[in-house]
Amino acid sequence: MDRLLVMHSFVTVAQVGSFSGAAKKLGSSGSLVSRHVAELERQLGVRLVNRTARSVSLTEPGQRYAAFAARILEEIDAEDAGIAHLHDRAEGTLSIICPKWIGSLDLGDAIAAFSAAHPKIQVRFELGGISDRTYDFLDSGFDIAFHTRDLRDSSVRLKKIASLPFVLCASGDYLAANGTLQEPNDIGAHECLVHVNDPVWRLGHGHTSTLHKIRNIAFQSNSYIALQKAAVYGRGIALLPQRPAYDDLVSGALEVLLPDVPVPDRPLYAIYGPGQATPRKIGVFLEFLTDWFSRNPIPSIKR
Repeated sequence: MDRLLVMHSFVTVAQVGSFSGAAKKLGSSGSLVSRHVAELERQLGVRLVNRTARSVSLTEPGQRYAAFAARILEEIDAEDAGIAHLHDRAEGTLSIICPKWIGSLDLGDAIAAFSAAHPKIQVRFELGGISDRTYDFLDSGFDIAFHTRDLRDSSVRLKKIASLPFVLCASGDYLAANGTLQEPNDIGAHECLVHVNDPVWRLGHGHTSTLHKIRNIAFQSNSYIALQKAAVYGRGIALLPQRPAYDDLVSGALEVLLPDVPVPDRPLYAIYGPGQATPRKIGVFLEFLTDWFSRNPIPSIKR
């Protein structure tokens, strides 16, 4: 029999003073409660109660074990309540992981703002080291992972947080020396600045979209910030996240290419563990980030 179950029956018998009274309190039968106590005595190898026709009294070992068992059961109940309380409150540690390029851009600002708004939540935010297997972040102790690709995996849950606009651009000096693009297929004739995780560029929407495998790579990096700097220095054309490139685009340090050809946005997804009930700290975090991106839209660029 389950040890905690028989302990609970024994403590109730000790408190009430009879099997029938304990059974009534537990919503059970007197014979079942009696068997629980007998099983506990068998496990311990000592007699815990003196049984008479009308009442039950505790032996000396029974008195000692009743006090011990009551304390253990109270501690378990208190810990269970504490864990449930933690689940329902926006506090504790929240561990987040995402690819470097996302975390060093908009997402880093949003998470910093969240931490300031919710000081009872201790944020652990790591960049890089994220696996292609969508559920690995859970095995590594993280609560949430971020991706920019549509994931279909029943082992995790997914929420779209925002759309991240990208822009195809280059510096005026590069364009003056190499000419501009007249159509998407002209990309193949130009030197390109490529993110290591983004070697294929998509331009256009729907059935008019085209894919371009970049082969003429002049500069490659796992940092969009580094690619942006290389573009400003005239090293080639780049496909960049629009928010960090905004100031250079407005100042004229970078120019938008093919303004009539839309560049698809990248969806920003938050991935978290399965289960019917989402811990409150995760729910609050997801709500905050969705609202943050809504309240901080990326300014449009004149094309």
